[in-house]
Amino acid sequence: MLELIPNRKIIHIDMDAFYASVEQLDNPELRGKPIAVGGSENRGVVAAASYEARKFGVRSALSGVMAKKNCPELIFVPPRFERYKEISNQIHAIFKEYTDLVEPLSLDEAYLDVTHNKKGNPSASQLAEEIRLRIFNEVGLTASAGISVNKFVAKIASDYNKPNGQKTVNPEEVIGFLEKLPIRKFYGVGKVTTEKMYQLGIFTGVELKSKSLEFLEKHFGKSGGFYYNVVRGIHNSEVKSNRITKSVAAEHTFDVNLSSEVFMMEELEIIANTLDKRLKKHNISGKTVTLKIKFSDFTQQTRSKTLPYFIADKGLILETVKELLYQERMKDSVRLLGISLNNLNTEVKKAVIVQLKFDF
Repeated sequence: MLELIPNRKIIHIDMDAFYASVEQLDNPELRGKPIAVGGSENRGVVAAASYEARKFGVRSALSGVMAKKNCPELIFVPPRFERYKEISNQIHAIFKEYTDLVEPLSLDEAYLDVTHNKKGNPSASQLAEEIRLRIFNEVGLTASAGISVNKFVAKIASDYNKPNGQKTVNPEEVIGFLEKLPIRKFYGVGKVTTEKMYQLGIFTGVELKSKSLEFLEKHFGKSGGFYYNVVRGIHNSEVKSNRITKSVAAEHTFDVNLSSEVFMMEELEIIANTLDKRLKKHNISGKTVTLKIKFSDFTQQTRSKTLPYFIADKGLILETVKELLYQERMKDSVRLLGISLNNLNTEVKKAVIVQLKFDF
């Protein structure tokens, strides 16, 4: 079990429907309309949906076919990741004017530790409001924020007043906030775990808190210790500005399902080229090669092989991928293939930071 450490001042910034909002920003004709980035009404999956589309149940990871069924007026827009990255860089430049302790989670969200900040402002809530206003004025997009004593509570709080809002959970409010929180809203508790907790009579934080460490470890293994601590406001993970990359991947969804391994290998070579560029750009190598396969019925399978040495060479990666591809016969035609490299050479050193106590 972890020990409680002094409070930090953490802001979690989450852009509102980021990909879709960028598309509406760049194309005024899309504003106020239900749009989905990615996929189409016949193929693929939704990468992001505007708030107008979400009202109809359109969400990320939903198939294009189902999204169109839910919202017949839905407009599909192809993703432009270079543009999203450009906008993301502008937003992160604003973050860096407040603190160097910025930990990106993705292009559209990040943690900021403002315990010490470049503005000398002791109010994390005021800083969050100022940052959000600057993003709106300088970039043209809205963001939501959660402010609290640790990353776990801040991330949950950022979801409370979306879109274009913020919520602060002060140190003395953390325990009460977590006790009343529905278990499905706990960050890190997915659908399967939520159902399991329901079966155990755990519906809110207060019921989770009533369970012993032994009980939680018995039913949830190593995760039991995590649940035991976070419901007590204990989450000691610091904001890491140099977040370690744990996986590099590339994948592609096909317009026409593939049923021949020969054609699959041709596509995998193209995917490997993309992966190769990413590995070279960041000087990364890894030991574990994983082949991701999504079949026409949307079921998914992964096949992995760990080598005794680090590799980054495209030829060696493809050689391993080919072995994984022919490992067993395909049960169905394939709509998506992906290659990822894990167990990277970036996971070598870990830093320990001591955090002093300051008034919130």
